[in-house]
Amino acid sequence: MRLVIARCQVDYAGRLTAHLPMAERLIMVKADGCVAIHADGGAYKPLNWMNAPNTLVEDDGRWTVTNPKGETLTITIERVVSDSAWELGVDPGLQKDGVEAHLQVLLAERPGALEEGMTLIRREHLTDIGPVDLLCRAADGTTVAVEIKRRGEIDGVEQLTRYVDFLRRDPRLGEVRGLFVAQQVKPQARVLAADRGLGWLEVDYDELRGIESNVLRLF
Repeated sequence: MRLVIARCQVDYAGRLTAHLPMAERLIMVKADGCVAIHADGGAYKPLNWMNAPNTLVEDDGRWTVTNPKGETLTITIERVVSDSAWELGVDPGLQKDGVEAHLQVLLAERPGALEEGMTLIRREHLTDIGPVDLLCRAADGTTVAVEIKRRGEIDGVEQLTRYVDFLRRDPRLGEVRGLFVAQQVKPQARVLAADRGLGWLEVDYDELRGIESNVLRLF
């Protein structure tokens, strides 16, 4: 990971345009190529970013980040305060709570509950940016990366987006798509998933465990 603290201006052009005026910020370049710009505040979310895969070109005083979608992130640097690189190695990934872990086990045993005809290739499929919960094969032969959460929020969609982008670089997997799975998928996460070309699905934990629902039904 490369960490650059610099006085910079940032301009994004793509689905919309965005401008960050000149100020001191942290520019983070991850091993997978993801570039994120942070301020000293605002919790964990960057001010702007470009997910991998992308191309970073460094000229004198200007960085240009482009991706296959035609989006461009231009970072104009007035002054560099610090520039350092750190080797972090492969991250083992976030340890899931009991419900998420059990959901993963149940869906690995019954991938057909996700889609008719779906089969499991591998649980915890390791990549250089973390493990994909389930790597599956759809009935049409498409490779499906499945990210499982107890509560489906925007962060989970972002995580799946990174996995899908990374997996698409492997020609052995053929066509790759993503499926975001949770007991409840928040409205904002549904919108972001659709925007990123990802599918989403809500699953009933008790139903997967074979427990009768408490909700009264006519049939």
